[in-house]
Amino acid sequence: MNSDKRREIFERLAKQRPDPVPELDYNSPFELLIAVILSAQATDVSVNIATGRLFPLANTPQAILELGVDGVIEHIRTIGLFNAKAKNVVATCAQLIDKHGGEVPAQRKALEALPGVGRKTANVVLNTAFGQPTLAVDTHVFRVANRTRLARGKTVEEVEKKLLRYTPREYLMNAHHWLILHGRYTCVARRPRCPDCVVADLCEYCEKTVSD
Repeated sequence: MNSDKRREIFERLAKQRPDPVPELDYNSPFELLIAVILSAQATDVSVNIATGRLFPLANTPQAILELGVDGVIEHIRTIGLFNAKAKNVVATCAQLIDKHGGEVPAQRKALEALPGVGRKTANVVLNTAFGQPTLAVDTHVFRVANRTRLARGKTVEEVEKKLLRYTPREYLMNAHHWLILHGRYTCVARRPRCPDCVVADLCEYCEKTVSD
């Protein structure tokens, strides 16, 4: 795919959603961090329900520590892997207090050292909470990037590197939000909604669906 086509794709996605925002509910970098940790293998809707119970009672590292693993579990047991996630959340809070003064760090290395935080979670926090031009590649972004031929790759990190290299700078800040939302609502996994797609004529996917 050439650079002009890539630019046009992002231009159209930007016009479709001028102000893309994450669908996770949060009011601080800390709440965002915890919500993203909880979102692994869970829907944003289910996470928002869980954090809607958790955050009114505990939305700081110290408050989470005081709640403890069992207390966190009571509020998040409706999402997948809640036992492991509760342990990671509490361990992350302890590390934030011990090493970062209770604040969420704005450095990748420090974020990825937190329990339950991988590269994708770190990228989401760096981009959304701290305004850094990073790209979080989840299953939606990976699928859309490969399917459209925006950035083909066999691994998440390969796709991330290519998207960082090829995405026009003026679109980089919101690129992963546009791609996530496009993959979630239009370029879906089983049967992409090509007739409703704003970039269908630019996409290089060879098996486009047609209207019934």
